[in-house]
Amino acid sequence: MTQIATGAESYAAQFAAFAQSTPLPSGLASLRDDAFNCFDRLGFPTTRLEEWRFSNVAPIADTPFVTSVTTPSYGQGALDALYLPELDGPRLVFVNGLFIPALSTTDGLPSGVRARSLAEVLASDPETVQPHLGRLARIENHAFTALNTAFLRDGAVIEVAEGVVVDAPIHLVFVTTGGDGPVLSQPRALVLAAANSQVRVVESHAGEGDTPYLNNTLTEVVVGDGAVVDHYAVVREADTAFRIGGLFALLGRASNFSSHAITLSGAIVRHEAGVVLNGEGGVCTLNGLYLGNGRQLVDNQTTIDHAQPHCDSHELYKGILDGRSRAVFNGKIIVRLDAQKTDAKQSNKALLLSEGAQVTTKPQLEIFADDVKCTHGATVGQLDEEALFYLRSRALSEAQARQLLIHAFAADLLGHIKVAAVRHQIDTLLTERLPVGAGGAEHR
Repeated sequence: MTQIATGAESYAAQFAAFAQSTPLPSGLASLRDDAFNCFDRLGFPTTRLEEWRFSNVAPIADTPFVTSVTTPSYGQGALDALYLPELDGPRLVFVNGLFIPALSTTDGLPSGVRARSLAEVLASDPETVQPHLGRLARIENHAFTALNTAFLRDGAVIEVAEGVVVDAPIHLVFVTTGGDGPVLSQPRALVLAAANSQVRVVESHAGEGDTPYLNNTLTEVVVGDGAVVDHYAVVREADTAFRIGGLFALLGRASNFSSHAITLSGAIVRHEAGVVLNGEGGVCTLNGLYLGNGRQLVDNQTTIDHAQPHCDSHELYKGILDGRSRAVFNGKIIVRLDAQKTDAKQSNKALLLSEGAQVTTKPQLEIFADDVKCTHGATVGQLDEEALFYLRSRALSEAQARQLLIHAFAADLLGHIKVAAVRHQIDTLLTERLPVGAGGAEHR
């Protein structure tokens, strides 16, 4: 048995009503139908599947999530905590997967740049997105990707014309709020960066309330020849919430793509990143920082596919785990037969702060070329007792010494974040959420 059938079957009636009430152009309607048929065939994954062996999603499959059909009311005041004072440029806000124009602004975008809701694009000029939706986020053998595609409706579309440089980061705010029952939010983002353009995109994912919800998100990025895309995803879901996130990017010749995935909270959080270096001279950077406490599960799955020669990739994921939290890292680098002169580096480091915390790490290399430089490694450890003793001998309390060492562990990764507002926000949130003592998150 490779699926949880009961949970999948409960979405059939929802999909039938959704497809009838949300018409799409024929090509996208076929994609949507194929996606649901794929999800219906696959069902929710179980631990018998290799890629899900250490991540049990039965709590998701057993919860009767319902897709929002109307735009929920959500005031400006409730979103203040999500906004970054230093990041006052273009912003698109989505609540339960639906665009909120009153809370959004596209002021400051230069000529040649458009940031719109996916629903608007589907209604006015679907030909803009039709060649790209589902091209990178493949539905085959990916149940949650298929589920998101089946309920394709709204999200963000960012288009940057050739040679245009966008100075201000574009902020995408995704908020999920529980209603009378468990809510299913499935926003989508599509970034199209034409040749020699530059853009930074910041995704903020957050939620509130005690009612469980599922935030099932997908982001597809097309990086043209010579283009530069810098992407950030900051996850601050409610402690009772679930999030499944997918990021898929296709890189052109001499392009540069970087992604930074920061996970701070959520009951079950899984982040999947897939990047294809499809042009010579491409550069890819994947960084991740995840914080686990209580009984939280954080699962990171990454694949970097070197399909062309003379490409570089750099990957660094760091985890800080406390209480009885668990983390999974499965990072794969593929070097194709003709991808000579590849330079790929991958590293996963985890810091365990309690006896109950666990991490499963599996860095992988699949190399089919012979003229390459590839390295990968993983380390799992605890705080250095000698360093703790030294700091305490300098009049720091045990809690202060622990916090200082933990913060230092994450500092080099934070240094890679180029958007100052995001870096400052994460720095502050880390300080707030870091445990105050040994096993400090055990009871959270």
